[in-house]
Amino acid sequence: MKISFEWGNQTWKFDTEAGIDISIPLEFNGAQPNTYGVPKATAQAYRDGSFVGDTREGGGCNFETYTLTPHCNGTHTEGIGHLTRERIPVSLPANQSFLPACLISIKPCLPENSSDTYTPQFQAHDLLITREAIEQALNSIAGWQNCAAIIIRTLPNLPSKKSRDYMQEAPAFFTHEAMHFLASQAFSHLLTDIPSLDRLFDEGLLSNHHIWWNLVSPNAPIQESHALRTVTEMIFAANEVVDGLYVLNLQIAPFLGDATPSRPLVFPILPV
Repeated sequence: MKISFEWGNQTWKFDTEAGIDISIPLEFNGAQPNTYGVPKATAQAYRDGSFVGDTREGGGCNFETYTLTPHCNGTHTEGIGHLTRERIPVSLPANQSFLPACLISIKPCLPENSSDTYTPQFQAHDLLITREAIEQALNSIAGWQNCAAIIIRTLPNLPSKKSRDYMQEAPAFFTHEAMHFLASQAFSHLLTDIPSLDRLFDEGLLSNHHIWWNLVSPNAPIQESHALRTVTEMIFAANEVVDGLYVLNLQIAPFLGDATPSRPLVFPILPV
């Protein structure tokens, strides 16, 4: 089905059959990305007496129990409940099925090549996603200011991201200047291929997460304009998905938790 829509004083179109999945499929018991060394996501056949939920073992059907940690085992979307004392489940408004989005690619740099800041202080080997790099990438995409979502891909963009152990290969993270810039724009949804907005070991501060949700502490008042913001981490946008404008369909599992496995789809758009 082809859909035409008005956006930014222009008519655009996209094909609902041309969606590109930028999630990392979760292969239970197999190769999968991992953060903080948590146990892998697993699937085990359910057993009860003589019943076994595995047709390979003589069961009449496959009937498995899944165990996973969404924040660490693959593509996931998190909401403000990631930070608050109140248990607020991640959710998306029903009227946000399709969102204008822009995709940009960023090559992280070392602290010595940037004047940006972070708390706690940088380490010499840190890889930074800076405000300058984001602004330069956005300047090549006309109309990004009207996007509800931004997708940030880091370079080099290797397929190993789909099974990387981030305890062995530390990922890039955002500087505070970069996060303040993103939080000041019209974006409500931030998607990226790294496992966290913050440095993995940051003394538990999660300072960039707090900037994104404008939250100073777990008990602080929540601004309504920020409550429905989301962060989606550990995506993988293949190199064939070029930088530019898209329609985003951010699909999340209906888990009532602070994070849920997710499947973002992007649809290339063209002016009519």
